[in-house]
Amino acid sequence: MRNEKLKIKNEELEEFDKAEPSCPFPISHSSFFIDLQWFAAEEEGRTEEPTETKIRKAREEGRVVKSQELIGAIGLLLPAMALLFMAPYMLRTCAEMIRFFFLRIAEIDPVKDRIIFAVFLNYFVKLALPLLIVAMVAGIFSNVVQIGFLFTTKPLEFKIDKIIPNFSAYFSKTLFSTNGVFNFFKSIIKMIIIGGVAFFLIRHDINKLANLQTADLFLSVRTIATLAVKMIIFSAILLLVLSIPDYMFQRSQFRESLKMSRQEIVEERKEDEGDPQIKQRLRKRMQEIMSTKIRESVPKADIVITNPTHFAVALQFDKWMGAMRVLIKGEDETALRIKKIAYEYNIDVVENKPLARALYAEVEIGDVVPEKFWRIISEVIQSVKSLDEINRMVGR
Repeated sequence: MRNEKLKIKNEELEEFDKAEPSCPFPISHSSFFIDLQWFAAEEEGRTEEPTETKIRKAREEGRVVKSQELIGAIGLLLPAMALLFMAPYMLRTCAEMIRFFFLRIAEIDPVKDRIIFAVFLNYFVKLALPLLIVAMVAGIFSNVVQIGFLFTTKPLEFKIDKIIPNFSAYFSKTLFSTNGVFNFFKSIIKMIIIGGVAFFLIRHDINKLANLQTADLFLSVRTIATLAVKMIIFSAILLLVLSIPDYMFQRSQFRESLKMSRQEIVEERKEDEGDPQIKQRLRKRMQEIMSTKIRESVPKADIVITNPTHFAVALQFDKWMGAMRVLIKGEDETALRIKKIAYEYNIDVVENKPLARALYAEVEIGDVVPEKFWRIISEVIQSVKSLDEINRMVGR
């Protein structure tokens, strides 16, 4: 008995060893792998590409494809280059300003003399305004290059959901999303770019920087300023290169955010084309109006040209214009109704396929028939009507 119990116990232990270990927090080779498809729009049921209407509405609301890295890079590069070219002018202006105030330091009372503020404002505008203009042009240019000319106030409209914090949505968007992962690695690359540029430039000029302790003030300021401007320009150029993949990524994310579900496409189509039920009622009403108009117009016609079943055009001679006018026209069922009424009122119905097609396609209801059809219409009329009928028709 004891041996049987030990045998059963050993079999249970062997089965336990073969089984996979259970753990409340299972760890596998894919536990630390983040599948970017988790964040795709398909997870929300939005599988269809955005329509032109959806893209247009998003643009009207200020939602466009835009890379902030491109704006920042151009906004850094152009002012830095302007600063490099304007450095002599700005140095002379600064020296002139310092000379002005130091020469009059004992003559002017800053509390009583208002000229102090006016002079300071004058020098400040000379120094800051050119850079401010360049920075403004850079900001406008970097936006226009990406989205074109667009002015809308919709992003400024008051919305209560903008001031009520939604921390779960914020963290899911900034941290646990494709955009958050991309921005994380992008920030690392930006730090590497700026740090690498600073390292290589300082290493290149390390001997100059070491000898600044024995140099005069002007040379020291010039060396440091030149090095700083070089760092800004080279960093801006590399960030400009980084903005290209960033723009491509933002474009793909923008298209992803605008993806639509099939139900949204159906609703949009209803808005653009109208509700099918309403369209059906309108179509039915138009058919009733057309039926009434056919009943009123066909008896006034002098002749009906048919194709023979697809098209029918009822013509009447206009005495004032001296030419035939299209009273009513139709195809398929409408054409059959026109012919039926014409037979009821003993109106001549003539089969002429080319003429019926041409009149139906080129002449609208109520318009006079163009001159190029007059000869063939007169031949058709002469073939079915007597001279007395033609005279009565034209009113002679």
